[in-house]
Amino acid sequence: MPIGIRSFLLKNCLYCSFLLACLGCKSQNGEARHGDHSYTNELIHESSPYLLQHAHNPVNWQPWNDKALQKAKEENKLILVSIGYAACHWCHVMEHESFEDTAVANLMNKYFITIKVDREERPDVDDVYMSACQLASQQGCGWPLNAFALPDGKPVWAGTYFPRKKWIEILEYFQGEWEKNPEKMKEYAAQLTQGVGKLDDVPKPDGEAEFTQNNLDQVADNFFQRIDYQNGGRKGAPKFPIPNNYQFLLEYHHLTGNQEALKAVTVTLDHIAAGGINDHLGGGFARYSTDDKWLVPHFEKMLYDNAQLVSLYSQAFQVTKNPLYKKVVEETLGFVKNEMTAKEGAFFSSLDADSDGEEGKFYVWKKQEVDSILGDAKVSAAFCDFFEITQTGNWEDGKNILHRKKTAAEVAKKHGLSEDALNQLITAARGKLLKARSARIRPALDDKALTAWNALMLKGYVDAYRAFGDKNYLAAALQSGQFILDKMMQPDNRLNRNYKDRKAVINAFLDDYALTIDAFTDLYQVTFDEKWLNKAKALATYALAHFYDDESGLFYYTSDLDPPLIARKMETSDNVIPASNSVMAKDLFLLGLYFYDNDWLEKARGMMHLFADRITTTKEPDFFSNWCQLYLDLVRPPYEVAIVGNDFGAKRDALLRNYLPNAILLGGQGEGTLELLKDKLQAGQTMIYVCRNKVCKLPVTEPEKALQLME
Repeated sequence: MPIGIRSFLLKNCLYCSFLLACLGCKSQNGEARHGDHSYTNELIHESSPYLLQHAHNPVNWQPWNDKALQKAKEENKLILVSIGYAACHWCHVMEHESFEDTAVANLMNKYFITIKVDREERPDVDDVYMSACQLASQQGCGWPLNAFALPDGKPVWAGTYFPRKKWIEILEYFQGEWEKNPEKMKEYAAQLTQGVGKLDDVPKPDGEAEFTQNNLDQVADNFFQRIDYQNGGRKGAPKFPIPNNYQFLLEYHHLTGNQEALKAVTVTLDHIAAGGINDHLGGGFARYSTDDKWLVPHFEKMLYDNAQLVSLYSQAFQVTKNPLYKKVVEETLGFVKNEMTAKEGAFFSSLDADSDGEEGKFYVWKKQEVDSILGDAKVSAAFCDFFEITQTGNWEDGKNILHRKKTAAEVAKKHGLSEDALNQLITAARGKLLKARSARIRPALDDKALTAWNALMLKGYVDAYRAFGDKNYLAAALQSGQFILDKMMQPDNRLNRNYKDRKAVINAFLDDYALTIDAFTDLYQVTFDEKWLNKAKALATYALAHFYDDESGLFYYTSDLDPPLIARKMETSDNVIPASNSVMAKDLFLLGLYFYDNDWLEKARGMMHLFADRITTTKEPDFFSNWCQLYLDLVRPPYEVAIVGNDFGAKRDALLRNYLPNAILLGGQGEGTLELLKDKLQAGQTMIYVCRNKVCKLPVTEPEKALQLME
């Protein structure tokens, strides 16, 4: 980095400390704030709610497209790429302080080509400049993400939120450097771009792939070292749910009987359910907790969190039969149905953290409000005790975030009630508060549908159906699957990324394919409708044709049909959402089993081999938790459970109620088209075949006996 840039940025490193705190953000309705719109820019033609929120800024924002990039080259101006998302609080703090300010806007318009990006619609662009931020600042990065780039798009530097005065200094600094030292900036941009391109390099290990139980046990031990067994989740703050971590531990417990793994799961789920991160009135979960006890949420609600938590709680119920987990699933899916679902079966993306200009205002209460709404002093006393509501409050300005510390039995005894009477009281009181809350100004809704996130929600409904057998859950899953087929999937099996206002305009990314394949494969297992399995196979074939890299054995995040960015990146680390490469590896493995495709099985093994040493040696295996689940399958190959005959539905559904992470289900009234079902139909009987590696045990007729064969 040129000395001038380095010294300037070091002076401002204090503001980079905001980066990790800037993981959540605010959105407000643009028209409500801008009145008659004195300004309108190119974003007015977009469908993204986040971009539309900035359509009336005095900044001459443009969307990311060839026109904007060509304009930068023609005018030889630096590009300023500002990236955020609709539910982001600090993004819109910066908008209010700087992007709505005409003096700041004039400076930005004069010297830069300004581009606004919705990171949820264009995660590829976000990944490039987020990687640049991590390399340039050598600190944690978050949103808003503000990146300075050469006219050709190569990044020079990127940072996050800056107050107005500091933002002006940064703008003036980079413009000055571009005028005085363009060659130095080009030199640094070349180095930074090279670094961005190399970030995803995965060295090929020597030798043959070998997957052992001993290595798996070491991975689990490393997981245990990072678990907070008192409060649940990872040690420290902030706390993110990251369901995939606990899905691995739940599966590891199932296969090994390890009780520490189960404890890590249950203590986490119990505390998340009791904490302020859970909306105890309306259902659904906020994105994360800012403290180490799950009390104070960053109040935005994201579809992907709620979808994955539904899956996790459903699976945990199958293992523990804890009625709390069923209640959590019911309330979360009630929230999704009421607030996040479109008529055509699509799922919306997020709800804002803020309303009426204040973070969390929609969700928190003063005690006197609760007393007034409930009326009866005894009812209010019990309710407030149940949800830890006090006069002094547990949050800002004497307000309360509802959460639980005491059991129902403790509260009932204190107030001289039976548990049944207390539960009835709480249910009635919740209804009154929920009705009162509905009169408040609501958080803004990001009503675009993203294919990847919709697939996660589809899978959530499938997992809930597996656990509880509620036909409404299956109906919602089928409607979601049909929406993806009708609106997002093209005749050539290409997917679109986004859908809003009956438009789908962005070519899909690898996570859209990987997660949809996963969801469709699961949908087949609960319906035995081969349509879903064949669609999953078609999508995998398309992804191999347009995303797969023969040299590395991994998948690029972007299609070869997309205009190239400065680097074509790969997503390999599991995070809040599993990495698209780890999901694709699992997809190929399962589809390879279903379709007898040894090439796909070998590709999956090869992908796992690339990461096997890393996940068994790292002290942070939680960044590879989805890879770890594939590792489990390679150590303990899944059972292939075929159910064939007239009574296949009842026997399949009986098996679905059980937690079977190491089994794939298939079958139907007849043998269908799958090779695994060939010659398994017996006249007048419905038989269950438990097989492994295509070798079957003697068939049985009762689900209980099939379960015994899988023990």
